[in-house]
Amino acid sequence: MKDTTRRIFITRTLASGCAMLASSAVTQAAPARVDEADETAQALGYKHDTAKVDKKRFPKHSATQRCTNCSFFQGGASDEWGGCAMFGRKQIAGPGWCSAWAPKPG
Repeated sequence: MKDTTRRIFITRTLASGCAMLASSAVTQAAPARVDEADETAQALGYKHDTAKVDKKRFPKHSATQRCTNCSFFQGGASDEWGGCAMFGRKQIAGPGWCSAWAPKPG
């Protein structure tokens, strides 16, 4: 009888532990998105849309320069949002741009 009780206890303990781990992974919030008014975004001239970049302030900017083709972008070429080495844990818009833009190698 004791073996059955011990087995049930161990099984239920493991099951509840797995359930807690699974639920915490599901409920984690998505990373915050960069606000254009953010201090770092302002300093780098970041815009969510590359077409809205101030051409007087950034004369070397080209409309073909997008976050998705920047070496700092941590997402795929077709991703709407992704990570960026310049903005830490915040996400940036794939079609966006900032003055730190550097072409992806290759």
